[in-house]
Amino acid sequence: MPTASEQSTRTPSALDALADRYVDAVAAADPFSATALGVPGHDHEVTDYSPEGFAARTDLARDLLRAIREVPDADHTDTITRAALEERLGLEIERAERRLDQAEVNNLASVLQSRDVLDLMPAETADDWDVLSERMAAFPHALRGWARTLREAAADGVRSSRRQLLLGAEQARGYAAEGGFFDTFASEAAGDDAQRERAHTAARTAADAYRELADVLDELAADAPARDALGREDYPLASQTFLGDRIDIDDTYAWGVDQLRAIIDEQEQVAERINARYGTGAGRSVAAAREALTADPDRVLHGTDALQAWMQELSDRAIAQLADVHFDIPEPLRALECRIARTGSGGIYYTGPSEDLTRPGRMWWDVPAEQNEFRTWSETTTVYHEGVPGHHLQVGTQTLQASALNRWRAMMCWTSGHGEGWALYAERLMEQLGYLDDDGDRLGMLDAQRMRAGRVVLDIGLHNELSMPTDLPGSRGGAWTYESAWEFMAEHWNDPEPLRRFELHRYLGWPGQAPSYRIGQRVWEQLRDTALARGGEDREATLRDFHRRALELGGLPLAVLRDALA
Repeated sequence: MPTASEQSTRTPSALDALADRYVDAVAAADPFSATALGVPGHDHEVTDYSPEGFAARTDLARDLLRAIREVPDADHTDTITRAALEERLGLEIERAERRLDQAEVNNLASVLQSRDVLDLMPAETADDWDVLSERMAAFPHALRGWARTLREAAADGVRSSRRQLLLGAEQARGYAAEGGFFDTFASEAAGDDAQRERAHTAARTAADAYRELADVLDELAADAPARDALGREDYPLASQTFLGDRIDIDDTYAWGVDQLRAIIDEQEQVAERINARYGTGAGRSVAAAREALTADPDRVLHGTDALQAWMQELSDRAIAQLADVHFDIPEPLRALECRIARTGSGGIYYTGPSEDLTRPGRMWWDVPAEQNEFRTWSETTTVYHEGVPGHHLQVGTQTLQASALNRWRAMMCWTSGHGEGWALYAERLMEQLGYLDDDGDRLGMLDAQRMRAGRVVLDIGLHNELSMPTDLPGSRGGAWTYESAWEFMAEHWNDPEPLRRFELHRYLGWPGQAPSYRIGQRVWEQLRDTALARGGEDREATLRDFHRRALELGGLPLAVLRDALA
């Protein structure tokens, strides 16, 4: 693999030129993605989600795959780029031909959530709001096009489950409701009276489009399948989409059960120390340890202002302490904005910097309206996951590689198993580096690890219609069902009930994505251990070098990452 200095002086190849042009072509064909990537010039436009719009974007992928066959690899970087392009675009085309992405409705990552793009846009000045108003006013074009796509796919027998369609209708109406996202968003508009009124009118137009979409989703739900499981025939494609690698379903399911069992044992050991400290008399009870930590006033935050300030302080401290010691953190990445998101769904997520770095990386906490208290012991590990050394270091490093690799590798090549696997690996690594020595923070990290191992079991088991394990708490054996999955989550997920319900619906509507975190973490740990075995006596230097080299490769499919690091 080339060193950083070799990459920085690398002459762009013919393959790089094709990949770079593809980024601009996708940005023009998908303005929402352009905003997410930070490619300027498209923030006033909306994406065409009609059948013709989807077909045009699929044709771009086909054209690029044909074009790269005409140019040779100039170096090893090209070899990696080619392998990643063939894997990622090949899957994209296969999914498009089966209408999978066009017809997918879920509660987190489908066309339904297009309103999320507005969070990424500047909203400080009157000029910013003119652009926001123009885009919101065009939302009916995007959503009505998608409604036509959904109906065509349904006519071909491809549609999401009844549950996902009904939940989607509910979410769409929530965006459009009085006091919902668009109503609240427009109230923050800047400018003179005419500009603010234009923003309110545009927001009402967008809200009306979401109400129309909700009616379409209700209509489609009437004849949609009641079955939640994807099925064993289709699950391998879903899994590979998120991993960039193939798994043995039965072996991975058994491994997930073993991992969950091991994490429970580790948690109970930590809980025993916590219970002794707080004098609960509850021995190894994890539930009692959580209750003791939750009751500790020194570990509670009140209100979203306090939450945002705590997130920012912890993130800033982690960057300052880790930079130039455990990780190479480029100067442009030493700033991360922590923000409170607007929809109230309960998600926590990261959005990367723009291509020119004028928009920084951001960590978002989407706080439910009824939540006003937050426990630091359970969320310290989340800040490391979303910030540094998690997504911010990973995505930011990738973004900086455009001149060393190409813009597609730096901006568009994303695989969940790589990205989410890295972020979960980063959580465990922070414990190993001594940043989670407090047993409360460690228990919170193990809660996250337990949930991610549990998701391997639940997602693979339910969607492949396997039998539930009989020797795990919360698992009664027999078939996985909505109800038995809920009971299983109640035992192993330490989340409030509304968030846990949201998560269950996410797993049902987004098959294969949830296991990618823990499976990806496993791959990262294997690659690290191989690097350490090959390295010299200075373990810390070897580890730091491995992390830098691996992250500079960008968000590769896991199979390609293995080959690239071999």
